[in-house]
Amino acid sequence: MSSLDPFRDRVAGVLLGQACGDALGVPDEFGPALPDSYTPRMTGGGPFGFDPGEYSDDTAMAVCIAEVSSRGADLTAAASLDEIAERFRAWAAGSKDVGAQISRVLARSANRPGPAGAAMLDASRAVAAANPGHVGNGALMRTAVVGLTRVADRDATAAAARAVAELTHADPLGLEAAVLWSEAVRLAVTEGRLDLESGLDLVPVSNRDAWADRIEEATDVDPRRYERNGYVVWALQAAWAACSWRPEPESDPTPRQRLVHGIERAVRAGDDTDTVAAIAGGLLGAVEGRSSVPDQWVDDIHGYGGHRADGLVRLALDTAEHGLDRSGER
Repeated sequence: MSSLDPFRDRVAGVLLGQACGDALGVPDEFGPALPDSYTPRMTGGGPFGFDPGEYSDDTAMAVCIAEVSSRGADLTAAASLDEIAERFRAWAAGSKDVGAQISRVLARSANRPGPAGAAMLDASRAVAAANPGHVGNGALMRTAVVGLTRVADRDATAAAARAVAELTHADPLGLEAAVLWSEAVRLAVTEGRLDLESGLDLVPVSNRDAWADRIEEATDVDPRRYERNGYVVWALQAAWAACSWRPEPESDPTPRQRLVHGIERAVRAGDDTDTVAAIAGGLLGAVEGRSSVPDQWVDDIHGYGGHRADGLVRLALDTAEHGLDRSGER
């Protein structure tokens, strides 16, 4: 993978970075915040008994999306959303871990007539209406790959992020968080920089100031400030804090150090460790690239869909390549 050009290297880092963060967070899920001396390892276990190196539901759901997006599908189209919804159902039927909100949506949609996407969307909206403002991080955790689907078109990327998120998390907070993070990933792979504020104009005017304040509050701070991070806003803030905080003593850290330290900080935030580290890992992989992921992580990572590192990289590269083709730039 060292022969990849910088753009393709960054694309290749998205799903791989997410999966590695996920697997590193698995052993400490739902535990307390951890000290600086603690080094996360892919030892597996955790409350759901994952194997060493195995990624959890965060990346499994992203794989469900990527197996559709890697063929160039328009993720706002009904047929694509139907396929993603069907893949979510198939994954959940045998998963060790399905989040509470996603479980409720899947249960409510199971017996609804019609296409899977429409049934899931109806159920998602019903759950959101019954629990306004109470939205988990389950759409945010899987959205990084959506940032690759139309890499030259920020509006199309945002539309896809909203459509895929709404299948399970129809509350505005869930949708807006997915839009912001997907746009940050798109910008990272195309320009090689971290910028979460760049997507503020893609969320409704009425909510922009609130999101700007949340992002500013979480920039360059210790992610352990957001130890209760199952809530989507706090998950986004914890992940962004992990990506943006620079406490390390070296004045000019290498790309590998930035990626590794950022993912480790996300795990040390505690609580939903695999999810926060997966969210952060997707963005850190997008800005630092596949070449920055440690070889041991690459060797160990595996999970749903039978994918190891090469499979995750191929899904990401194919997704972005189709996105470029759609934009007319190749």
